[in-house]
Amino acid sequence: MGQLDGRIAIVTGASSGIGQAAALLFAREGARLVLVSRRRDPLDVLSAEIAAAGGEAIVVTGDVRDEATAAAAVTAAVARFGRLDIAFNNAGLMGEAAPVPEIAPDTWREVLDVNLTGAFYGARHQIPAMLAAGGGAIVFTSTFVGHTVGFPGMGAYAASKAGVIGLTQVIAAEFGAQGIRANALLPGGTDTPMGRTAAPTSQARAAVANLHALKRLADPDEIARAALWLVSDAASFVTGTALLVDGGVSIARA
Repeated sequence: MGQLDGRIAIVTGASSGIGQAAALLFAREGARLVLVSRRRDPLDVLSAEIAAAGGEAIVVTGDVRDEATAAAAVTAAVARFGRLDIAFNNAGLMGEAAPVPEIAPDTWREVLDVNLTGAFYGARHQIPAMLAAGGGAIVFTSTFVGHTVGFPGMGAYAASKAGVIGLTQVIAAEFGAQGIRANALLPGGTDTPMGRTAAPTSQARAAVANLHALKRLADPDEIARAALWLVSDAASFVTGTALLVDGGVSIARA
């Protein structure tokens, strides 16, 4: 039996990186999935891959900045599968790096709209569906940036992701007694398309890897396994946490 047998899960940002890895892993562990992203083609490919392996996934395309996307994902889960048990709110945007006085207001708003408001929209629609199902588990992808390390040039990203941790804690406090657990996942440097945008050369990626105690970047599947633990019954007494899965970047000094 898989760890998520019989569970229904939404994964946002599922078209690549950590979201894609999590969708594949959740499906292997028995979950039936609603895959969410702005791009249809990679979601169709992912859905077909899950189906070929004996799983089941449906696709919802849309921007998490649009509340209608969150509503559509939950509606699709309930209409197709009858319930919602798990949400991995993973979609995110790093934004253009700049010192705080040089961050364009439009950039600031875009990053917060995707990372923080998108998380809020997701939770706003997921929580009622989970209450109807008797409980559930929500995981938000945050980051160590702005939590344990302040990286220059990443003010908007850090602020948005720190806000996600606050949102997580409030949801955990508000709905724990009703069977909903909420946790934030804080990855370190991970070899994803977004990560390669921030560190586009092999030299830049080596420099980022060297910041970590493990002296390497994470594979997306390593972060996905942490997400799996948080949404599974193995973490049944874990809620309101900011779980560092950061390869020691928060404590490394050399």
